[in-house]
Amino acid sequence: MNDVIDHCRVEGEVLLGSQPILRPEQDLSALRRRVGMVFQRPNPFPKSIYENVVYGLRLQGVRDRRVLNEACERALRAAALWSEVKDQLSQNALTLSTGQQQRLVIARAIAIEPEVLLLDEPTSALDPISTLVIEELMTTLKQHFTLVLVTHNMQQASRVSDYTAFMHQGALVEFDETDRIFTAPKQRRTEDYITGRYG
Repeated sequence: MNDVIDHCRVEGEVLLGSQPILRPEQDLSALRRRVGMVFQRPNPFPKSIYENVVYGLRLQGVRDRRVLNEACERALRAAALWSEVKDQLSQNALTLSTGQQQRLVIARAIAIEPEVLLLDEPTSALDPISTLVIEELMTTLKQHFTLVLVTHNMQQASRVSDYTAFMHQGALVEFDETDRIFTAPKQRRTEDYITGRYG
């Protein structure tokens, strides 16, 4: 975006491990193997459930059907969806409910076994029951992946995160263990936000 806005100045650095990822010479294919992404609204491809899950692996050149089958089952189990779809893997993914579609795109993201899983408000389009399922899933997934969750739902952040960063207008205001942020924030703006004084 900053490339199309004259005089836009962006400062800072984004690191994955110790490697900056915004360098022009960054190998985007290698980066995509290390980072999975889940958006606010489910975005399954208009393909079968199976093809959605193995899509990233196919992009990486995996062709062995046994490897793809095992990865598909493993990812769907990890996303708490296997028992619901195991007999319908050839079904179009767009026929799934919204909550199932969100778990499907989580399965697609984790099938490549990324180091980091970015979740951008993954429950904002879901009903309360589907939200609970995704929250339980995040609690399980964070044992295997580094999760970065973007949410405006303070209760959700307090339930599923170990660390919380409060950002305001693009600037980091405070970062600490979640319990500390929600019980004894150091910054007034953080306290005002989590107590509902603004936001």
